[in-house]
Amino acid sequence: MDEARAREILAAAGLRADGARLLALGENAVFALGDLVVKVGRDAELLPRAERELALAGWLESAGIPAVRAAEPAPLLAEGHPVTLWHRLPEAVRPSEPRDLAPLLRAVHALPEPAGLDLPRRELLGGVERWLRLAGDAIDPADAAFLRERRDAFAPAAAALVPHLEPGPIHGDALPRNVHVGPGGPVLVDLETFSSDLREHDLVVLALSRDRYGLDPVAYDAFTEAYGWDVRAWEGCAVLRGARETASCAWVAQHAPVNPKALAEFERRVASLRDGDPEVRWYPF
Repeated sequence: MDEARAREILAAAGLRADGARLLALGENAVFALGDLVVKVGRDAELLPRAERELALAGWLESAGIPAVRAAEPAPLLAEGHPVTLWHRLPEAVRPSEPRDLAPLLRAVHALPEPAGLDLPRRELLGGVERWLRLAGDAIDPADAAFLRERRDAFAPAAAALVPHLEPGPIHGDALPRNVHVGPGGPVLVDLETFSSDLREHDLVVLALSRDRYGLDPVAYDAFTEAYGWDVRAWEGCAVLRGARETASCAWVAQHAPVNPKALAEFERRVASLRDGDPEVRWYPF
């Protein structure tokens, strides 16, 4: 799904596509539209996740967690694509930083399981097959096979990990980009990967950002100090990191058919994994 197709779906949902401003294009196309933010899912397979994301917003609101709020309680379905509507947040007062994420994660990690809402496990590797399928013949079949082999090796290893923290609700994609710092302080956004699993999943994300994506070690240290623990001290860190790297490669692959930059980044990532080099710089996409 490209921007033009996403705008067609907006129109099919009865929304003014000509007045929408594209904010992001990934698993969802995200548009600003007046006082709303509208998310258009890539395909119908994402409908259950969209429904769960809206329910999660209500649960977090009742728990007092600063997070994005839904404008409608259920998704629209337009030409087979889920469309969800959200209240638009005030303009950011500054860019978010890792230290802004830490207290939000601590608050989420203190929550019990939500009553009446079954959170899935954090199937970090669950999307690999779909993303590789969407990539099709735009990527080298040998690279796709390599990632499938990694997935099949890391999945049982991750399932066997003994956690340091008590398992429970997690964000699932805990990055500063998923925090919005408005006039009232940091707010958690992008709830679609919320899960119930090892809390360490949320902390490995920034450890990987430090090593792969150029996150300043000083900013990483500020995050671990604010959270109160550094996941790199945990013996299972390397397993979760390896699983996340595998998933991140496959996620980029889905964009390769329409974006040469995505293909180049995919090939960079796969090559570094083949070479066993944990420090080759990856670039956000």
